[in-house]
Amino acid sequence: MPALSSVCVFCGSNGGADPAYLAAAEAVGAGLAQRGIRIVYGGGRVGLMGALADSARAAGGEVVGVMPQALVDREIGHTGIDDLRVVDTMHERKALMVELSDAFVALPGGIGTLEELFEVYTWAQLGIHAKPLGLMDVAGYYRPLVAFLDHSVQERFLRPETRTMLAVSDALGDLLAAFERFEPVTLQKWIDLDQT
Repeated sequence: MPALSSVCVFCGSNGGADPAYLAAAEAVGAGLAQRGIRIVYGGGRVGLMGALADSARAAGGEVVGVMPQALVDREIGHTGIDDLRVVDTMHERKALMVELSDAFVALPGGIGTLEELFEVYTWAQLGIHAKPLGLMDVAGYYRPLVAFLDHSVQERFLRPETRTMLAVSDALGDLLAAFERFEPVTLQKWIDLDQT
């Protein structure tokens, strides 16, 4: 895979209960910036989003935020970044984030973070894009989700090859190394059709 120039980071607009979550967002922001990798994210100034953007900017990184007008109107858009793109809908937000990014990382977050992650994961499964994606498993936050995905494989709702599309680590360097090794999987998603 060619070198990454832009990584989309999905993460919470809250800080979470464990200080490790904010620390990880700051480390990812700074780590990507120090590697010259542009960050694309949801455009917020609060929670993990704000920590990610602020640390990347402090490290001299380029940060692109994408946010629907309705959220900008609630005054949570980050005015301290150079490039805040305002769109009309959440659908447009996600489409633009995918278009602007070479890979995807999910830091801890709530249902919005999970929804964004699973949409790009689904698109990868369907061959709509061929970009790597990963979970930053900070302090074991995603351990139950990883166990559930493994359970889905066991119960034949998810192919093992599709499961391995999602890299999991608690270290940014490990995720980026996995992204470098990434090769798109070209299988149909329907497991039972293999038997007909």
